[in-house]
Amino acid sequence: MPTLTPGLSAELKITVTDAETAAKWGSGLVPVYSTPALVGLMEATAVKALEGQLEAGKTTVGGHIDVQHLAATPVGMTVRARAELTAVEGRKLTFQVEAWDEVEKIGAALHERFVIDTEKFVAKVQAKGK
Repeated sequence: MPTLTPGLSAELKITVTDAETAAKWGSGLVPVYSTPALVGLMEATAVKALEGQLEAGKTTVGGHIDVQHLAATPVGMTVRARAELTAVEGRKLTFQVEAWDEVEKIGAALHERFVIDTEKFVAKVQAKGK
């Protein structure tokens, strides 16, 4: 496997739509950016940081995320997330992830991902359903 080193990072931006609101996700009743959507953006940003860094046939899966959703964001506002790989312990990759809207920091997370063999992983999960 190529050597993964702390410091790899990526950023993603989205514009909040009705589809990402707490009311739509069922995580609340208000029309603001939802925690589930924030978690998804944070994971996607960590995945982006690994683009081109894993050998063929390998990918990562999320194993843990400890999120603080610090502030509400209205529909129409841009949210930006940044993930940085901070530790590599065998197959376990640890990221620090932060997110901001156009006004303030809205989220922070510690996120762990695990490097897996895609084919073996999918076969094992599919066998589970038989």
